Amino acid sequence: MITGASRGFGLDIAKKVLDSGDKVIATVRKEAKGLEGFKDNPDLYIVEMDVTDEVQVKEAIHRGITHFLGIDVVVNNAGYGLLAAIEEGSDAEVKRNYEVNVFGTLNVIRAVLPFMRKQHSGHIINISSLGGLGASAGWGLYGSTKFAIEGITESLALELAPLGIKATVVAPGFFRTNFLDESSLTRSETIIEDYAETVGAMRGFATKANYNQPGDPAKLAEAFIKLAASENPPVHLPLGKDTIKRFRDKVAGFEKNIEAWHEVITETDLHDTEVNPM
Repeated sequence: MITGASRGFGLDIAKKVLDSGDKVIATVRKEAKGLEGFKDNPDLYIVEMDVTDEVQVKEAIHRGITHFLGIDVVVNNAGYGLLAAIEEGSDAEVKRNYEVNVFGTLNVIRAVLPFMRKQHSGHIINISSLGGLGASAGWGLYGSTKFAIEGITESLALELAPLGIKATVVAPGFFRTNFLDESSLTRSETIIEDYAETVGAMRGFATKANYNQPGDPAKLAEAFIKLAASENPPVHLPLGKDTIKRFRDKVAGFEKNIEAWHEVITETDLHDTEVNPM
């Protein structure tokens, strides 16, 4: 089952899964234009579903399970970007981004887990972002939704391990999809000129980078095929050299800060206690 399968990563992954011979439950919010050429494929079942509608999510998953007699892998792909300075993002803009990216993902997880627990197997794959591994000016609000997905998936993997169910969070970097188009990326209505050198520059970068990103979506889809087929999938899977660099730079920064502040850090513990392994 792939959410948001009408375009972008979701569409690329759906096509690759169908090419591999597996069955796909493709959820779309409104139209399935990208999947029109596959509608006669008996291995494809398209269902309309808004991830923010909990009732609709439960119904869609029930229909998918009834149609194909099960779900082995869920790819939580539905989501969109928000480009704004922290101060620029309105309450409504930020809440909407969380409704789709975080609470929508949770709706799907809660709806599919009772079935996976019953069959004692399954794999939930949540899509994060390089913005969920490290911050950039202009992406803090969107990135915070992906930081949430990273943490949710990490805990989910621990909770599900004894039940025979896997959980992985995939963090793609910049891939050549329509993510930077208006269809997938919103920009705050409010623009504050004081942020011209930081967020303003990022807005310009996003415009120039559109369809010039370094990542190959077809290769990303292949990585998902390998991930879904793995008997021992990782909890975290960064994809793209830019994502690896972001992660390593962040770790190096942490190490530098720890070294500089080591005495302050270590002097905050009580001396008569041991470190709790939990």
